[in-house]
Amino acid sequence: MLKQFFAYYKPYKWLFIVDFSCAIVAALLELAFPLALNRVIDDLLPTGQWSIILFACFGLLVIYVLSGALHFVVTYFGHKLGINIESDMRKKSFDHVQKLSFRFFDNNKTGHLVSRMTNDLMDIGEIAHHGPEDLFIAVMTLTGAFGLMLTINWQLAILTFIIIPFLITLSIYFSKKMSAAFSQFFKDIADFNARVENNVSGIRVVQAFANEQFEMDRYAVNNERFRRTKLVTYKVMAWNASVSHILRKAISIFVLVCGTWFVIYKSMTFGEFMAFVLLSNIFLGPIQQINSVIETYPKGIAGFRRFQELLQTAPDVEDREGAVSVDTVQGNISYKQVSFSYEQGEPLLQNISFAVKQGETVALVGPSGGGKTTICNLLPRFYEVTAGSITIDGIDIRDMTLASLRKNIGVVQQDVFLFDGTIRENIAYGKLEATEEEIWQAARRAQMESLIMELPDGLDTWIGERGVKLSGGQKQRLSIARMFLKNPPILILDEATSALDTETEAAIQQALAELSVGRTTLVIAHRLATIKNADRILVISKVGIEEEGTHEQLLANNGLFGRLHRAQYEM
Repeated sequence: MLKQFFAYYKPYKWLFIVDFSCAIVAALLELAFPLALNRVIDDLLPTGQWSIILFACFGLLVIYVLSGALHFVVTYFGHKLGINIESDMRKKSFDHVQKLSFRFFDNNKTGHLVSRMTNDLMDIGEIAHHGPEDLFIAVMTLTGAFGLMLTINWQLAILTFIIIPFLITLSIYFSKKMSAAFSQFFKDIADFNARVENNVSGIRVVQAFANEQFEMDRYAVNNERFRRTKLVTYKVMAWNASVSHILRKAISIFVLVCGTWFVIYKSMTFGEFMAFVLLSNIFLGPIQQINSVIETYPKGIAGFRRFQELLQTAPDVEDREGAVSVDTVQGNISYKQVSFSYEQGEPLLQNISFAVKQGETVALVGPSGGGKTTICNLLPRFYEVTAGSITIDGIDIRDMTLASLRKNIGVVQQDVFLFDGTIRENIAYGKLEATEEEIWQAARRAQMESLIMELPDGLDTWIGERGVKLSGGQKQRLSIARMFLKNPPILILDEATSALDTETEAAIQQALAELSVGRTTLVIAHRLATIKNADRILVISKVGIEEEGTHEQLLANNGLFGRLHRAQYEM
C-alpha cells in the first residue's frame, strides 16, 4: 500500500526534492543555537569582549533569517506538494467512477461515493507532505541532537535516551487504536453524508407527506452515531497526547535535576549545562513530531485505504481488448438468445431473440416488471448481457468501443435528469460543440421555442438543480431537444412523452416521427395510443416476447396486447 502511495510523488519529484532538502537544512540549523550558546557562555562571556559577542549574535541572527526563509519554502511548497497529490487522487477517483457501470451505482449510495471522493482524502495531503518529510527529519534531528549531547556529557545523554523506547512503544500502541477508530469514522461520515443527500434530494416528498419529524429523528440517529465515533477517536488521541506530554516533561525535569548535579560536582560547565538543556528540548521536538505524524497517519491511511478500494472496483462493462471504434452505424439490430439477471439468481430476461431493421420503429409494451427497459439498457451496454449476444450491423456490441457505441445511440429516458445550469447548457449536452443555430433548431423541433422566447433570459435561463424550476413537461421537452441535437442513427425512447399534455404530446409525437425517419427506433410505451404507427410491436411479459405484430394484428389476436388495450380504453 505504501508503494502505491509513494507512486503519486513521481510527477512532483523535483518539488519533493526542493522541499525535502530545505527541511533538512532547516533542521540542521536548529542545532546551531545550543552550540553557539555554549561557546558564548563558556568562551566569550568570561573575556568580556562585547564587540565579539555582538558579532557572534549577529551571525546567529543571519542563520535564523536563513532558517526562516527555508521554513517558508517547506511550509508553502510542502503543502503545495500535498495538495497536488490530493488533487490527483480526487481526479483519479472521479475518473474511475465515470467508467463504472449502472450496476455499481444501483448498489452504492450517492452520499457514500461523495464522501469517498471528498472527506476520505481530506487529510491525505497532510500525510503526503508531513509523513515522509517529518519522519526523516525527526530521526535525523533526534540522531544529531543525541550525538551532540554525547559530546557534551555522555552519561547524561544515555540516561536521557533510556525513556525513548517507552515513547515509541506508546505511539505505536495508540496508532493502532486510532487506525481502527478512523476506519469507523469514515464509514460513519459516509452514512451521515448519504442521509443528508437523500433528504435534500427528496425534500419535496418529505414535505408532501409531512414527514419532517421522521426525517429529523433519522438524521439524529446518524448524527449521534457520528458524534460518538468522533468522541472515541479523540479520546484515543487525548490519551496519546496526555501520556506523551507527561513523559516528555518528565525527561525535561530529569535533565534539569541530573544536569544540576553534574554542574555542582564540576562534571559539566554552566555553558555545557545550558546547551544540554536546549539540546534536550530539540531532542524531544522530533519525538513530538513523530507523535503528531502517528496521530495524522491513521486518519490519512484509513482514507487512502478506502480510496484504493474504490479504484480496485473493476467496471462490469468495459472495452474488450481489440474493440473497434465505429464512426457510424446503419442501425440493423439483432438480439440473439439474450439472458440477463441483475444479481445471482433467477434471470429477469431469458433467451430473448428479435431483430430490428435499419429505419424500423419497434415498440416494446407489456406489464410492468417484464424487462422492457432492461432490454433497451442492454443495447448501449449500460448493463452487460449474462448470456447470448446483441449485434449492430452484424458486429457484436462488445467488440465496439463503449464511446463509439454510445455515440450512435440516443436515449430519452422516462426519468429525465437535467444538470444544474442553463437551458442552453442542458440542450448543448447532446453535442458539446453545437452552434447557436443548431441549439435553436433542436429547441424548435422539441416544441420549446415559444417557452424559451417567453423567458427573460432565453436560452441562458437558470433551471436549478435537476431542473427544479421547470415543469415536468418542460423538462421532458428539454431532454428531447438534447436528443434532437445529438441526432443519432439509433433511438431509444423510454416513455419519452409521458409527462406532456395532450396538445404538446401530439406535436412531439409528430416531431419524433420525423426524427425516426431513416433511423432505427426502439420505443417503450405504456400508453398504447402513442405507438399506433410503429412498424412492429413486441409484447413483453415475464415469459419473454409473448406477442409480435402491428397494432391492428395484435388487437385482432385478442391476446395480452388486446387485454392491455381494453384495460386502458374501455373502462
